[in-house]
Parts: sequence; C-alpha cells; structure tokens
Amino acid sequence: MKLQRKNRLRALSLGAVAVTGALTLTACGSDDTGTTSNGDSTATANSNIDCGDAKGQLLADGSSAQKNAIDAWVKQYQSTCRDVVINYKGSGSGAGITAFTQGQVAFAGSDSALKPEEVTASKEICSGGQGIDLPMVGGPIAVGYNVPGVDNLILDAKTLALIFDSKITNWNDKAIAALNPDAKLPDLKIQAFHRSDESGTTDNFTKYLIAAAPDSWKYEGGKAWEAKGGQSAQGSSGVAQGVKETEGAISYMELSYAKDGISTVDVKTGAAAPVEATVENATKAISEAQVVGTGKDLALKLNYTPTAEGAYPITLVTYEIVCDKGNKADTLTATKSFLTYIASEDGQALLSEAGYAPMPEEIIAKVRTTISELS
Repeated sequence: MKLQRKNRLRALSLGAVAVTGALTLTACGSDDTGTTSNGDSTATANSNIDCGDAKGQLLADGSSAQKNAIDAWVKQYQSTCRDVVINYKGSGSGAGITAFTQGQVAFAGSDSALKPEEVTASKEICSGGQGIDLPMVGGPIAVGYNVPGVDNLILDAKTLALIFDSKITNWNDKAIAALNPDAKLPDLKIQAFHRSDESGTTDNFTKYLIAAAPDSWKYEGGKAWEAKGGQSAQGSSGVAQGVKETEGAISYMELSYAKDGISTVDVKTGAAAPVEATVENATKAISEAQVVGTGKDLALKLNYTPTAEGAYPITLVTYEIVCDKGNKADTLTATKSFLTYIASEDGQALLSEAGYAPMPEEIIAKVRTTISELS
C-alpha cells in the first residue's frame, strides 16, 4: 500500500538523520578526534568544514519549514567549530525578516524573498549594503490529512482551494469523490488548519492556489493567511500536530513535518498521473526556477504549474537572508563560515537525508560565490 511505502521511505530518511545525529552527538561529547588501530589520528566526518577564526554566538530566526535542516546542519557544524554557538529560533519567516531588519540576528531564514520595502529597511542595518536572498533549502509543501480509512487521496488545485476557503466542508463531497472513485470517503467534517503566524510556507502554498486555481482562490496571497474559517496553529510543527490529533484534518506543511503516520495528498496536475510529494518530485519542479534577483540577490521565480511527469507543483525555497555588505564585524566570520558549510556539497547532501531538496547545482554555485564575497 502507498501509506506503507511512504512510511518505509520516511523511516529510512529519519533513520539516516538519526544516525547522523548520533555521530554528531558522539563528536560533541568528546574532544578526541579518534584514532586508528595503529594509533594515528583519524579525520573527522566533518573535516571539510572550515571554521577559520569563527567564534562567538550567532543568533538567527525565521522559517520554521527549514528548522529541521538547520538543526541537522548546526549539529554537524558545531561538532567541528566548537567556538561557535548557533541559536536558530524558527519563529516563522515574517518574524525572521523583522528580526533581521531590526538588527537582532546575524541572518534570517525566509520561504519568501525580501519585498522591496524589506530591502529598504535592511539598508538601515547593513552599513553600505542591503539584505540579499540566498536560496539554500528546497522541498515540497506536503498536504497532510487525517481521514480514517483513506490511505490514498488525490486532490487538484481547485478542490484544495475550495477546501481551504471553507467552500467544501465534508470529506464525502462530490468533488473529492470524483477525484477518488475507489476511496471510501467518510461522512466527516473537514477541519482545515492554516498557519497563525506569518509564514513563507503560507505564501508559497497560496501562490500555488493563485496560479493553478485562479477562478477558485480570489485572495491576494502573502505570508499572512487571508481566507475565512478553518483552524489555525503556530508554525509547521503546530499544523502538523493539529492534523495528527484531529480526525478530518488537513493542512499544508513542509514534507519533513509530514511524519509519524500523517498521510499526504497526491496532487493532480496537467501531467498524466497525480504527483506524490517527494524530494525528488519537488526537485523536478524547482529545477525550472529562474533567478530574478538583481546584483548579488538570488531570489527565484518558481513554477507552480508544471506539466512534466513527476514534477510536484507545491514547492518552496527557503532563503538565508544576510547583508551583502555591512555585516556586523563580531558575527561576520562565523556567519560566512556556517553559510559556506551549508552551501557546500557536504551541507547540501544532508538535505535529502532530512527530507529536503538540495538546490540545483547552477543555483548553489552562485550562492557559494556570493557567500565568499560577503563583507
């Protein structure tokens, strides 16, 4: 069954992360680098991380969608660079950008690129420069659901729009039944959860609805949820918990949060077959993204209506937001060191293990060059 297959794949991903975490914790718990059988020192698993003169505390905040990735990166980085302490709060994209433009953090994470007014605000704290967007983490926005007896569920953009706009309110609605003729849909009220905080995940999810179902989703979009009705929860973890605990629930969340028994919707697109929310399928869609930022800014334009087979349409890219010039002297070295690691081949390789999509090579190569030039 599809649910069993999904759970096996997630178990493998989570197992890989657990092994990585265990190795990291072992490294953190000892100052020894280890020795071979003949007494020679062995290179650590993180020998490619260049700490340089990095030291001190890095405060960061923003996207909760990338927090699982950041946590995995921080464990690896701090096991090598022991003079650096990184504190990433994951309060949401809106909170992160606010903290950045107020000079409270060294960098921020956001699932949406900076708006013009936010770039203007950043110039107040980036002496002689401005905030720029560095695409670092990709992945699918999964639509998780909790409907007893339904292991496989197909929905399209129009039906999703009507569900999240409280126009379709029951799971045995004829529109859902038409997409799922073989499913035993219960007479059960739909409990649609959305983010209570300003969220780049909300922004990208609603951009998909606007692009793919313009006649059914009439809202302008943005980080704040605009539709009436439904239930709200804080952060990606909050909506995931709401789905897990509530029969009839449905919500949007980054794939790494769709675990512990949460089933995910296959999305009907213009392709012949509905598309499952997987890292590989998200990468197919993200590879069509175009860089639209100017100068050192690497903001991307995503394609929310792909028609290629296996291209998952509801995707997001999380940006690390940092000053191109005028970073604070006491955090610049550590910021460049950490960002250099997470953009590296080793750092990006960790993403797929944690349920995220690495950036396409042509994009991440530009990110690495830009990081090296931060001042």
